[in-house]
Amino acid sequence: MDFTWDFSAVTDNYPVLLKGLGMTALLWLIAFPTSMVIGFSLSLLSRSRFRILSVFARSYVEIFRNTPVIVQLIWFFYAFPILTGYQLSPVVAALCGLILNASAYCCEIFRGGLASISNGQWEGARAIGMSHSQVLRRVIVPQVFSRMLPAFTNRGIELAKNTSIASVIAVQELMYQGRALSSAFYHPLETLTTVAIIYFVLIYPGAFWASRFEKRFALRA
Repeated sequence: MDFTWDFSAVTDNYPVLLKGLGMTALLWLIAFPTSMVIGFSLSLLSRSRFRILSVFARSYVEIFRNTPVIVQLIWFFYAFPILTGYQLSPVVAALCGLILNASAYCCEIFRGGLASISNGQWEGARAIGMSHSQVLRRVIVPQVFSRMLPAFTNRGIELAKNTSIASVIAVQELMYQGRALSSAFYHPLETLTTVAIIYFVLIYPGAFWASRFEKRFALRA
């Protein structure tokens, strides 16, 4: 097969990919911290003594964990306006889908981490006068952080890759811009290979340093 690589479409139009990279980073920077906050709140609700709260949390997790994230993005963009009469922008619809999906998984990570601590530590901390929030902040969360770090690393990586799905509702992130260049200049191999390399360069450092931190916590344990 006679094929010559030609990256001219990429080098001549790199600002387009940089724009897409910026949108990808923005989606991740908003979605991941928000997902962790919602997931932590849901994990507390799932342990609540009030059945209605625990049922709500479990239902939320099962709905958003067991449906594809692409379906959720499309639902918020196309179906939500039919129910409410309010059209979400592509970016807001993408964030809704990404956050709700990721928060369901974050809830399970937090719930598993909290469940791994024996009841004796909760009871001992309360016996010396700590409130529930103080027990979580001073006793429980510091212990389970190292246990949850690998799972949260994987979730953060998965979310970074899932941002590419936002291209199906015309969010102009990295994958969208790569497909646009590919269609305009008919160099799909070079363009999409460049997009894949950018994703790798973007995601790998986070995975590397998370692995280093995980080993450091393991040595301290």
